[in-house]
Amino acid sequence: MNRAPAVAGSFYPNDAATLSDMLNGFLDHAASDGHAPKAIVVPHAGYIYSGPIAASAYARLKPARDSISRVVLIGPSHRVAFQGLAVSAADTFSTPLGSVAIDQSAIQQLQQLPFVGYLEQAHALEHSLEVHLPFLQQTLTDFKLVPIVAGDASPHQVSQVLDILWGGDETLIVISSDLSHYHDYTTSQKLDRHTSELIETLDYQAISSAAACGRVPVSGLLKLLREKSLHIKTIDLRNSGDTAGDKYRVVGYGAYVVE
Repeated sequence: MNRAPAVAGSFYPNDAATLSDMLNGFLDHAASDGHAPKAIVVPHAGYIYSGPIAASAYARLKPARDSISRVVLIGPSHRVAFQGLAVSAADTFSTPLGSVAIDQSAIQQLQQLPFVGYLEQAHALEHSLEVHLPFLQQTLTDFKLVPIVAGDASPHQVSQVLDILWGGDETLIVISSDLSHYHDYTTSQKLDRHTSELIETLDYQAISSAAACGRVPVSGLLKLLREKSLHIKTIDLRNSGDTAGDKYRVVGYGAYVVE
């Protein structure tokens, strides 16, 4: 079974060559200095809005292009309400750039957790995971995917999943989240700076769903980082008023890395 792309042609180009050129444009304009991150938090809007911000984190994967062989990708559910975390029975997830194999052994590992279950409806139309796949296909040589959609789950539940799959240098954690929604430009900047401070101080209990639509997976990552005595830093913080939208009603985007 293959999970076909749902937002190709709307959130990003559905032509492989056009998509690849767009991704290269974003990545070429992003700094790629520093160590390859263990985990990243990246936005999931249409590429014209959030692509440059996401590229700030993805460009840093260059040193690990050939060594990362598994990506754990968690994003919030926008269309289906459910309890816990949803995995998929699909063998592959596809984009215009090709198909990505699912790490079935990792999915099986998670079945020991009572709050993790198969729910294809949560994956079928969800963009919060899909928009990251072309970035991963463009920046990594060969990898398997562990796709997880987060419903109503606690930080502890998400951190348990991440801890089980944390692995070593072969595993990259990708958390999908936008920031504030539909404020004016100045208000959005103020709110998103505050949210970034909460993220950098690992204050996972203080982040609201209004501050970050991916609050559930973000909070779970921050809880685990605190337990592991690791740090996260902001590398990009902009909004749609900086990229392709007006400044009257914007959506905030941040890129964060754990090295």
